[in-house]
Amino acid sequence: MPSSQRQQSVHFTSKTDEWATPQAFFDTQNAIYGFTLDVCSTHDNAKCERHFTKDDDGLSKSWAGERCWMNPPYGRDIGKWMRKAKEEGDLGAIVVCLVPARTDTKWWHDYAMHGRIEFIRGRLKFGGHASSAPFPSAVVVFAPDTSPRRRPSTR
Repeated sequence: MPSSQRQQSVHFTSKTDEWATPQAFFDTQNAIYGFTLDVCSTHDNAKCERHFTKDDDGLSKSWAGERCWMNPPYGRDIGKWMRKAKEEGDLGAIVVCLVPARTDTKWWHDYAMHGRIEFIRGRLKFGGHASSAPFPSAVVVFAPDTSPRRRPSTR
């Protein structure tokens, strides 16, 4: 396989769709939002005392009145998590989502674009890995008082 194909293939594959949140990054976000619930985690990587694991099925639970941290699985179900985050934000929860900045996807346009988006400079190192992620990341915030940042028209 040519070098360019090997390099490219690493950007589109992964052995897992779970990327554990870097602690320092979470701490910065937590200082701003004061999270009360991690909506999709494992017991080992939960960032809040109250958290939902895969067995708890956070998609089926109410997040009402919570300040939620969400670092969803980055696979095919990410759209379901982003839909839920937007819906819960519309209902009054604050939901802060750490997601890959995949601006070309349906879920990005259907849901992320309705939140407040902050692109992260550089690449995060997830779960204590020595190497940075092979993708850019963004924070998307859904809350009752949050609307997308839009630049004024230049017309």
